[in-house]
Amino acid sequence: MDQTVEVVASGFDFPTSVALGGDGTLYVAESGLPFGGARRGGRVWRVGGDGERELLVEGLRPPVNGIAVHEGGLYLSEGGHPQRISRLHQDGSVSTVLEGLPGPGNYQLNMVAVGPDGKLYFSQGAMTNTGVIGLDAYELGWLRRLPHAHDIPGYDIVLAEGNVETPDPLAGNEGATATTGPFSPFGQSAKAGQRIPGQVPATASVMRCNADGSELELVAWGLRNAYGLRFLADGRLLAVDQGPDDRGSRPVGNAPDLLFEVRTGSWYGWPDFIGGDPVTDLAYRPTRGAPPRFVLANHDELPPPERALVRFPPHTAAVKLDVAPEATPWPGHLVVALFGDEAPMTAPTGPRVGRSVVRVDPSDGGIHPLLRDPLRRPIDVCFDRAGALYVLDFGEFEMSEHGVEAQGGTGALLRAELG
Repeated sequence: MDQTVEVVASGFDFPTSVALGGDGTLYVAESGLPFGGARRGGRVWRVGGDGERELLVEGLRPPVNGIAVHEGGLYLSEGGHPQRISRLHQDGSVSTVLEGLPGPGNYQLNMVAVGPDGKLYFSQGAMTNTGVIGLDAYELGWLRRLPHAHDIPGYDIVLAEGNVETPDPLAGNEGATATTGPFSPFGQSAKAGQRIPGQVPATASVMRCNADGSELELVAWGLRNAYGLRFLADGRLLAVDQGPDDRGSRPVGNAPDLLFEVRTGSWYGWPDFIGGDPVTDLAYRPTRGAPPRFVLANHDELPPPERALVRFPPHTAAVKLDVAPEATPWPGHLVVALFGDEAPMTAPTGPRVGRSVVRVDPSDGGIHPLLRDPLRRPIDVCFDRAGALYVLDFGEFEMSEHGVEAQGGTGALLRAELG
């Protein structure tokens, strides 16, 4: 297949989101993460066809995880605590749409997708890797925060035996330990049989509200970190959910990222199932700790855990997606950005994976390579009406035993002609 890739604009500080207005205007949001010399605070740019940039707003709560164009304005997902959905108006003013979402934690408020009903659909990431706060919250390069908020279930749950004992870095004396239960603050144990009612807002969920932030309600629960959302032309909602890592107090090995159709009232398995498979399956045995046990005792009271439409290879970090239009060679196929592994922080050191863009055939779930070079960390994709693909590259961002190794100003927006 012939490909022509050109840089439309460069010099971004860790951008996360690109959106295309109805008039063809491009918008790019920077995360605002202060790594590698980047300034703190999210920004949104208008990008012209010649690559010229106009700053629309700055000082947003990092990380900014999404922008969505709707009714002449931009909806912004500000993941910094306290998290909020805000609206950037045409006159440059910013108003708060929804706030009071759970946090801080491992993952945050993610992108907004506007539904055919005009409501705002968005996901809220989990506060933990797999339901239990552990020392990974203290050690991970991007977090380094303990204690942090615990998870909140969207459905009523009953806890099984799931307490974990770890060293306690907060105690102030060597040898001190802490016992932490699932869905509990760090250092607080839980009892088997303990019932926790579902709440809204919930973590590890997809929720929706009106365009003004009113009538917040749960759509579905059990999606660990549904970073990418996309409505299809027929009204179905798709979500790219990032699988658990081999880290923390309840590590899970070899977990894939998953593509789901999001149905109201469904359960997507977190924290006990992966695409319908139990985490106790030998395929998910970790290398950094004991095999995980169930932390929920009432699976029979919950909806059956959903099966995935597509499974991406472990640690590829599937992120955002778009649907190929008629002007492309594969109308209706999905194009997905794979951010790539974050070893050795989230998994044992091994060959690099991801860092590319792939095409998914919805007829059979087949995953086909599409773009790799010159990408560093692709994080978002969108098509224009002519079938050109815009790819947003987060920039130079790697993990090491010492933490994050990143370089600000290395993010870029690229345009690919796919013949």
